[in-house]
Amino acid sequence: MSEFFPGIGPIQYAGPDSRNPLAFRYYDPKRVVAGKTMEEHFRFAVCYWHTLCWPGSDMFGPGTFHRHWQAADTFEMAAAKLDVAFEFFTKLGAPFFCFHDVDVVPLGETLREGWSNLDRMADLIAGKMQQTGVKLLWGTANLFSHPRYLAGAATNPDPAVFAYAAGQVKQVLEATHRLGGTNYVLWGGREGYDTLLNTNIGHELDQLGRFISLVVEHKHKIGFTGTILIEPKPCEPTKHQYDYDSAAVAGFLRKYGLEKEVKLNVEVNHATLAGHTFEHELAFAASQGLLGSIDVNRGDPQNGWDTDQFPNSVADWTLAVYQILKAGGLGNGGFNFDAKIRRQSIDPVDLFHGHVGAMDVCARALLAAAALIEDGTFDAFTANRYAGWGKGAGADMLAGKLSLADIAAAAADAPAPTPVSGRQEYLENLVNRFV
Repeated sequence: MSEFFPGIGPIQYAGPDSRNPLAFRYYDPKRVVAGKTMEEHFRFAVCYWHTLCWPGSDMFGPGTFHRHWQAADTFEMAAAKLDVAFEFFTKLGAPFFCFHDVDVVPLGETLREGWSNLDRMADLIAGKMQQTGVKLLWGTANLFSHPRYLAGAATNPDPAVFAYAAGQVKQVLEATHRLGGTNYVLWGGREGYDTLLNTNIGHELDQLGRFISLVVEHKHKIGFTGTILIEPKPCEPTKHQYDYDSAAVAGFLRKYGLEKEVKLNVEVNHATLAGHTFEHELAFAASQGLLGSIDVNRGDPQNGWDTDQFPNSVADWTLAVYQILKAGGLGNGGFNFDAKIRRQSIDPVDLFHGHVGAMDVCARALLAAAALIEDGTFDAFTANRYAGWGKGAGADMLAGKLSLADIAAAAADAPAPTPVSGRQEYLENLVNRFV
């Protein structure tokens, strides 16, 4: 088998002074930070779709990459793509990968044909995993690209489409289980609406709640012990998607009794499209016990769509990793690079540049976030700011020991409260000392 990346060997850690663009300067997999190795903290995964499947196209022009396995949508080309994928994973040193069903194999004309093709490909993938040691972080079904899903999958007004989507998810969930995946992701790419003139929101939400309940039931039936994840996104391709942000998904899960069964896969660019910072989405998900895994990328502040660029801001990622560390980490989740090189980056080596740089950004952010936590100033300031709730009347109010009338009477006889500075600028300056 010929190499697709000839002349590129395994990417090694070379230290901060290295000028080798194909070496890690900060990501040292075995370095212990805050009690775990970097490899254990991140559980880095390469996404199959952008890395192996995207041809470099955009809405104004065709693909620019001209990868040989993209010449035809056949099982043979899918097998060739698999060879390239695992060559890339192993040379990069990524311990995990993620895929949609359509990324790894053509699904054919019928659901049953798709099942057969995926079964055959799962055999080949299992062989590659055993040979290389690369593992599956999560699998998912593409329920948004095919024209049958133009009005959604689980939320489609046609029950036959709902059933077809259920059959597709069943097979991919079983393949994920078979391949030892530690999570399964549900991204509702078209689970939303473009106009309310033809949409019954309540009915569609009930459909979606039933669909996810079916997935959870099947997970337990087959003995899959991984986590079911929902990936929030506010819009694009629909005008409004029901999984708008972490708060919307949290409310949805509680309504349908799924909050103990499903967690969130939070993506940077989806957070910013919703008008939030990434650290906000992480902090909220963690506060609700729903933080499961993340997609690593960034958007362009001048473009109002999902550009899926590789991260390059250590300062931004320090705040994100700080939230992850404070939440106790991602458990069996990981850092999946749902990112793509730019359309003008046409050389195969550019795939390495994008991933190597991003892994170094994450590693530098981990070092800074761990140092912030070890310093303790943030924690001490926040604890002191809320100290009043841990004693006396504050504790009684929070515990429900006082009625509204009791609280009002006590406040009427007490001195008027004096505002206290939040010292935002001081804290922002503190972050910059560690970055």
